[in-house]
Amino acid sequence: MKSLLCLLITLLYTGVSTPTEDGIDLLANGLKGWNVAKSNAWVVEDGVLHPSEKPGGYIWTEKPYENFELTLDYKTSEKCNSGVFFRSDPKNPVQGGFEIQIASHGLYSGKHIVGSLYDAKSPTESAGKPDGEWNQMKITCEGPMVKVVLNGKNVMNANLDKWTTPKLNPDGTKNKFKTALKKLPRTGNIGFQYHGHPVWFRNVVIKKK
Repeated sequence: MKSLLCLLITLLYTGVSTPTEDGIDLLANGLKGWNVAKSNAWVVEDGVLHPSEKPGGYIWTEKPYENFELTLDYKTSEKCNSGVFFRSDPKNPVQGGFEIQIASHGLYSGKHIVGSLYDAKSPTESAGKPDGEWNQMKITCEGPMVKVVLNGKNVMNANLDKWTTPKLNPDGTKNKFKTALKKLPRTGNIGFQYHGHPVWFRNVVIKKK
């Protein structure tokens, strides 16, 4: 009992989030536990993560994750292009990891629609809400399986083991990846992207599987 009390006191004063059955709130302690590519480029205000007045680049979790369930809310600005990166190398996010697209509803098509496994597989439908409205997204990764639920709709089920050839998708279309997705690491950091337009995130909770 005494040791448990000491642990709780330590966590209170160090600001470390404690895991629960519902997962860990990654924004509970502001930017603690995150690395920002550009200093002061991201801020957390009232539990909402967003680019600062001097934005730029990505923001990454300090810890890598392998199998997990990530839930979050996001909101886009006009003509917004962003993304949720996972199992990624912060030093090489474009080629060294995966991205679930976040973008303004109706801005893109095909494998660049919100909810897509970027440049690799289209979602079953465009389920994003209009700019300025909060969306709910859940990304689940277990081994080669990646699942995305957007606003209550299951829009993505992908088996990464089907991507066996560099720069080529299973449906025969080309992609940007110099390494076949099957051979990319199954563990890495989670990150959010600033790509020129404001974007907001809240209720970012991760649960290891």
